[in-house]
Amino acid sequence: MTGSLSPIGPLAIVLAAAGLTLAGCQREEPAPAPKPVEAAPPPAVVPPAPPLPPPALSRADILAAIEVAASDYAAGRPAQGHLIAGRRFLVRQPFGCLDSDGDDPADGLANWSWGKTRKTIVLSLRPADWKDSALAEAGDWEAVEGFWISRPWLKDETCPAGQWTQGSDGEAPAPVSTPQVAGVAAVFEHGGSRLGRRSGRAYAFTVRGEGDQPPPAPVAGYRLVLEGRLGSFDDGRAIHCRASGPDQRPVCIAAVLLDRVAFEDAGGAVLSEWRGG
Repeated sequence: MTGSLSPIGPLAIVLAAAGLTLAGCQREEPAPAPKPVEAAPPPAVVPPAPPLPPPALSRADILAAIEVAASDYAAGRPAQGHLIAGRRFLVRQPFGCLDSDGDDPADGLANWSWGKTRKTIVLSLRPADWKDSALAEAGDWEAVEGFWISRPWLKDETCPAGQWTQGSDGEAPAPVSTPQVAGVAAVFEHGGSRLGRRSGRAYAFTVRGEGDQPPPAPVAGYRLVLEGRLGSFDDGRAIHCRASGPDQRPVCIAAVLLDRVAFEDAGGAVLSEWRGG
């Protein structure tokens, strides 16, 4: 007996053949091209920070420069004082460390004294007139006002507190006055600003006590503040020295453009100040 085909057999064969034909005609779609890798942006160029200005020269720095200038002068070497010209400085100088300095102190030195009724303390500083001094001769200045740096062997900005040699009777030796050998000279050009010039007038301030009580005598003295910028004489040097002989300690002064003068107490509190233009 001959077998017969299922009614869907031929149709299935036809459809399968058509599927194979269509599959053969279709093309595979190409894989998508990889996206280009974006390059990282170059790092931002940060400009270098501007260099910080050098710190202001202190009392110890000024005295060290003066020591070098004095040695160069005594040895006959060219001075290196021009190296600090233009630098800022801030010098604090103790004064009134032991007792009242009297009513008529030397020009160029700060001092304190009791008021007439001993109810007040008067702080005073009258700049010295160095316009015609040989130390300031290398400069065509209209005025030169001088300030001595007392006790130049003391680099600290506070009153001395050493162990003093006692006399044979147990008393401390009387203070010995030593010549001033270091200072700063505030220089004023012809036709320049007159702000800050004292023209013979003293810096002065009166310290008062509480109520009717007089102020206590200063145990640790006061401090004079000098602030400004190192200038230079006509030869470009900031420091000039002079001596009358090889066995004399040279006297040296630094030319400065003074911005501020102030009186402070021993703790650093400002009592009074004067500023230039």
